[in-house]
Amino acid sequence: MTSSLVIGLSAVVVAIKEGEAVVLTVRQKAVGGDLGLPFGPFDPDGHRTFELALRAFVTEQTRFDLGYVEQLYTFGDKGRDAPLADLGGGSTAARVISVGYLALAPAAVDTHFAGSEWRPWSRIFPWEDWRAGRPAAFDTVEAALRAWAGNDAQKLARARLLFALDGAPWNEERVLERYELLYEAGLAPEAARDRGEAAPARAEALMAALGEPMISDHRRILATALGRLRGKLKYRPVVFELMPDAFTLSALQRTVEAIAGVPLHKQNFRRALERAELVEGLGRLDAETGGRPAELFRFRREILGARPVSGLSLPLLRD
Repeated sequence: MTSSLVIGLSAVVVAIKEGEAVVLTVRQKAVGGDLGLPFGPFDPDGHRTFELALRAFVTEQTRFDLGYVEQLYTFGDKGRDAPLADLGGGSTAARVISVGYLALAPAAVDTHFAGSEWRPWSRIFPWEDWRAGRPAAFDTVEAALRAWAGNDAQKLARARLLFALDGAPWNEERVLERYELLYEAGLAPEAARDRGEAAPARAEALMAALGEPMISDHRRILATALGRLRGKLKYRPVVFELMPDAFTLSALQRTVEAIAGVPLHKQNFRRALERAELVEGLGRLDAETGGRPAELFRFRREILGARPVSGLSLPLLRD
């Protein structure tokens, strides 16, 4: 029997709210009200392009209008949509090909729409936030990974490499590989669900450390987006899509840290900004900083068409 093909579109919409990187999530009755990304089917008869379709259903589901959007990846692994998300018009036998998009917003505007919510992605991937040092959840995740690896040298080597065990360096961009290792180890809650098995009994601390599960493979899509965005910080000035028109350098650094999940050296970060000539002062101060007024800056957007523009250096704050 030949299965039909359904093209779904998924949106990872990222913003900064109170110093935290947040992602726009929805809970749709069609998929049992579980946590997911805005998503929907592409209708070739009703939609002129993928992006126009994406913008339309994100607005419909969340009352939020997208700004900056880029195509992320096409997810087409067989069985990737287990349990099936109802894409409207697709049968249970349909093969789902999902096109993921990354969207950046300068503000996490309240949607005031039932089922949609800006959610910190540190609650979905608790092991990814190293801004204040080793995450509280990390010891629990490490113990679970070591128990899974046992005496298997290859498994242990992968865990060390990806999760910075035994003194290995942390690579903030390998978000997807870390999530997929947890999935392979049967630790990600989605693993048992996708095999049609009952969720194993686990201690409350481990459940919290493994983060909030999402429908279908939406956590995989979100992990792909986070890794992509962390990488792009270094070679494209995408962070300014998350900033208001006027901002302080401290606010810019906090935004970069929230996305990268690592602390940065203040003086070296500002020196790198100066060398890159990406921002300029506005000649006025921000009196709402709660302390000494700080100068306001703007992104020199006009340089994008004038010369090749790189991203930001990420000078880490060393212990």
